[in-house]
Amino acid sequence: MTATVSVPSAIASLLGDEAEDLLTHQAKVSKDLLHLPGPDWVDRIFAQTDRSPQVLRSLQQLYSSGRLANTGYLSILPVDQGIEHSAAASFAPNPIYFDSENIIRLAISAGCNAVATTLGVLGSVSRKYAHKIPFILKLNHNELLTYPNQSDQIMFASVEQAWNLGAVAVGATIYFGSPESTRQIQEVSQAFAQAHEYGMATILWCYLRNDIFKQDKDYHLAADLTGQANHLGVTIQADIIKQKLPEFNNGYAAVAKASGHSYGKTDKRVYSDLTTDHPIDLTRYQVLNCYAGRMGLINSGGASGKNDFAEAIRTAVINKRAGGCGLISGRKTFQRPFEEGVKLFHAIQDVYLSSEIAIA
Repeated sequence: MTATVSVPSAIASLLGDEAEDLLTHQAKVSKDLLHLPGPDWVDRIFAQTDRSPQVLRSLQQLYSSGRLANTGYLSILPVDQGIEHSAAASFAPNPIYFDSENIIRLAISAGCNAVATTLGVLGSVSRKYAHKIPFILKLNHNELLTYPNQSDQIMFASVEQAWNLGAVAVGATIYFGSPESTRQIQEVSQAFAQAHEYGMATILWCYLRNDIFKQDKDYHLAADLTGQANHLGVTIQADIIKQKLPEFNNGYAAVAKASGHSYGKTDKRVYSDLTTDHPIDLTRYQVLNCYAGRMGLINSGGASGKNDFAEAIRTAVINKRAGGCGLISGRKTFQRPFEEGVKLFHAIQDVYLSSEIAIA
């Protein structure tokens, strides 16, 4: 049983001027409409689904590992940026992570539930570590060596390879809204079906990608558009959804205005009854689109910067209070000295362990 810790003063300090607002906000949509994380998560949510006993065992292993074991929450280290952003851009700030073993060591030392990374990284150390921390094999990537650069997720690995190296789950990205999204949806849907047949869980990076989304604001971060991406993700049976934290709303209207044509379908009640401009309400709308939380929402920690601790804690508080199930944090942790990366993970995990940070 995981001990509960309370660190509201430390968390409030990092939240700064936003502390009272983020820690006391009452959500627009009642938490009573949601399926909320808890120690019985796999039994309560997944035991009634079509997932096989082997998938249930894999999900339980994910939710029963690390400092957040048996809380219903997840803390995951993702390191696929060596392909997505190049090894130089990813690891030059801290060259020890050119060595694949140090990626796994960081996840274990930080008490993560799992490590999500590439076929090459996991395959290089699988016999040493597959039984020590749950592996998530990221199947597809966008590489930026082809000229001209393009945004397209292509398969780098197979489900069978994930199973052979001891992974308990597979992950994939779809660039919803991109010209290639139809092919990516089909590829990932087939891969996820096969992963479930092999007894592995599935995690989908539900990202938007199209230049039309960049207008007066970057509507790749709009709650209405990312919410729909989440809904498409759970439709192809992602067990966990990874999404960027929303920053605003009204992406549908912005695209229609910019293009001069109608775009997609939405409902005015999304903006009047289901959301406000508050980040917790915007994130709750993302949770709603994950079958009201039946499929857990983990938000991404974002790029590394000057205020990593404050930004990571803010994201964790918003995710937890909105009804999400955890945080996946990469560059903020591995682009700093090893012990600082561990400390940042522990700070994030303490948000989920604190009984004084309640669901809004």
